[in-house]
Amino acid sequence: MLRTMKLGTSDLTVPVLAVGCMRINGLSKPEAQRFLRTALELGANFFDHADIYGGGACEEVFADALPMTADMREKVILQSKCGIGKGMFDFSKEHILQAVDGSLQRLKTDYLDVLLLHRPDALVEPEDVAEAFDTLFCSGKVRHFGVSNQNPGQIRLLQKYVCQPIVANQLQLSITNATMISAGLHVNMLDNDAVNRDGGVLDFCRLNDITIQPWSPFQYGFFEGVFLDNAKFPQLNTKIDEIPAQYGVANTTIALAWLLRHPARMQPITGTMNAGRLQDCVKAADITLTRAQWYDIYRAAGNILP
Repeated sequence: MLRTMKLGTSDLTVPVLAVGCMRINGLSKPEAQRFLRTALELGANFFDHADIYGGGACEEVFADALPMTADMREKVILQSKCGIGKGMFDFSKEHILQAVDGSLQRLKTDYLDVLLLHRPDALVEPEDVAEAFDTLFCSGKVRHFGVSNQNPGQIRLLQKYVCQPIVANQLQLSITNATMISAGLHVNMLDNDAVNRDGGVLDFCRLNDITIQPWSPFQYGFFEGVFLDNAKFPQLNTKIDEIPAQYGVANTTIALAWLLRHPARMQPITGTMNAGRLQDCVKAADITLTRAQWYDIYRAAGNILP
């Protein structure tokens, strides 16, 4: 079964990989049923949603394929995100409460295990967020709270007002999108990699026991495509492909093992809807890359050591 960990400072035990459901609305009901059944058999019972995925259709397809009976609800961990509106971001109390009610209705459940605020709202009033979180927590609709794509200053601002611990921060991170790692290696340097673009969010989350959930762990750029088996990344793929034979796994496994090797104890979000590829992802939890392998892969992606 898939290795587990605690999510942030909470008492919630979760698998070290989460199943992202952003593309599940592209599956038929039988296909979704088979995929979700495989996920549960593998111990991948943490499912990541958002109210905007498929305009809400992804949550509906999920619930239709995996009915939330009392027994099933105890077996799964449901996380959803809210805060993205039409042409804007919205962390108002009214929007958060309405968004959660919508997700609960679509998922056909009484509560979310985790709620994340999706992308920073420039007009956020943290007192408003605090009231929304209190209402959701006291009503039992949400048990744990987190954020997504937020820097340390934004999280500190919320923490000043919000009573509940921030247990997770979902951030874009992959071998080819590793600025939060590179900045820590290029301290006091004059090169581009020394630019701190996120306020030191990696170290901040580690210091505050906030679980980083890397999204798009196989993507380069901003949804420009995957780097595995991509001719744009010959050195990276050559290096990654040298390693699977040692473990008897796929290159997908090694790409995720690279993230899991980091001592921050991250929980990557997989995005595949292919049961076979999900099995490859899960195998990453059983592999610990050597320090040399980790750095070899890092450098093969074009990242430079000072």
